[in-house]
Amino acid sequence: MNIVFACPECGARAVEMAIEEHDALSCHQCGSKRAIPEEGLLPNAADTPPRLTRCLVCPSTELFVRKNFPQRLGVGIVVVGLALSCVAWAYRELLLTFAILFGTALLDVVLFFLVPECLTCYRCGARYTGPGITDRFGGFNLETHEKYRQQAARQGHSAPASRS
Repeated sequence: MNIVFACPECGARAVEMAIEEHDALSCHQCGSKRAIPEEGLLPNAADTPPRLTRCLVCPSTELFVRKNFPQRLGVGIVVVGLALSCVAWAYRELLLTFAILFGTALLDVVLFFLVPECLTCYRCGARYTGPGITDRFGGFNLETHEKYRQQAARQGHSAPASRS
């Protein structure tokens, strides 16, 4: 299992590979270490990876499943497809217009099936990747996201942006 997170000490982006083999998460920028909570990773059978029960960076138990794909790139693909189809429409190329639109939609479907899923923490934005980690958690819930966004606003911190 791998994790990408913002270091709680310095805010730098940190990446840790095979976290089940470590006893702490470390930031390579500032050198700080954060112990992995014992209840955070529950052992499974010998041939399967451990099961994630909570975020290992913050105390949150609320995580959601999403595609491990940069959202800005996805929006960029849609915007470029729309812009190109508008140009084709302006030149009265009806077939080309719809070919561009359907091509963009086909690219979206292909990416949907090819890109793996990841687990993201609502509170700190940490992303977990690896086999079988998304089994226990559901999709994005706007109410839960808003709860953590409001909590961060009350504490004077900026809310975790959806990391692309």
